[in-house]
Amino acid sequence: MNNISANSQSDILLEKIFTITQDLYKEMSRPAEDSSDNHAAIFRLLTDLGRNLVNADRASFWKWDKRAHELWTTAAVGTGRITIPEGTGLVGKALTEQRAIVTNDPYNHPDFNSDVDKKTGYVTKSILVMPICNCRGEFIGAYQAINKLDSDGKFDLDEDCRKLSLAAFICGITLESETFLDDSHHDKLTELKNRMGFYNDYNKNFSKILSDPNAVRCVSLFICDIDFFKKVNDTYGHNAGDAVLRHVAKNISRNSRICDGVYRWGGEEFIVILPDTGINEAAEAAERIRTIVMKSVCLFEELQIKVTMSFGVTQLDPMKSIEDNIKDADEKLYKAKESGRNRVIV
Repeated sequence: MNNISANSQSDILLEKIFTITQDLYKEMSRPAEDSSDNHAAIFRLLTDLGRNLVNADRASFWKWDKRAHELWTTAAVGTGRITIPEGTGLVGKALTEQRAIVTNDPYNHPDFNSDVDKKTGYVTKSILVMPICNCRGEFIGAYQAINKLDSDGKFDLDEDCRKLSLAAFICGITLESETFLDDSHHDKLTELKNRMGFYNDYNKNFSKILSDPNAVRCVSLFICDIDFFKKVNDTYGHNAGDAVLRHVAKNISRNSRICDGVYRWGGEEFIVILPDTGINEAAEAAERIRTIVMKSVCLFEELQIKVTMSFGVTQLDPMKSIEDNIKDADEKLYKAKESGRNRVIV
């Protein structure tokens, strides 16, 4: 009877694995308009695959967002998205020490964070965390399984890591692919999104606001650049110029809303796109940033560098292409430059 039961359980597990891998194949073969949504679906399937392989009640796959210095769940079976500071919790410990961790007594483990359990009433009895690396051996995320459903509810470090390795390996490859895509949308110097990131966000989010027939919503945009930036490079050197670009990018980003898109358009030019914002409100936002940048000081080595910025503001016309809308804002920026700089033109 035991052999029959064991064989039956193996058949059930194998069928689950085949079903999930078939869904994975379909998902990875599907041409996706939104690749980030495509990755999210793949992560959910891979997370569920790993959960079944080690027979856990819950599972999650964590991304190490080194740009934001955070760890967050790209997919979680049994709970919502969780974000924690890098280096914290059992996931942070596993990544810091670059090794798998098992605890079958989590509430007495110094690195276990019980806040989620306190909020939800869930009882965590056992945890397995397995760090994930890319093809260059750099650790980029971690797989976490919670509450073993067999073996007296206890994870075995060697055996369960062996079972989990396939799902973790594919998760690593997928996460590396997503990281490459994310990096291609960001400017390395300022860490803002770049022109490619702008068009991705516009097509995915902002254009839908303009084209929504059931809602009267507006989107505005301003383009700005640093006045006499060439003089900064010529006077202080290109390293100082880079410091000024980072300084300005930080001020624009910190003084924009979470819903706004902030981008380095190229050179010393930046674009901010503001959803659900009319042209007057956008002009006020631009004026606020202009004043903040003008009053701020960029510290570079022993230098104190001050710069000003000029702005061109427009409300997006849904009947025009995004390129033509940007051209409208750019023409106003040109007028700001021609009329004395350090000003906002609407």
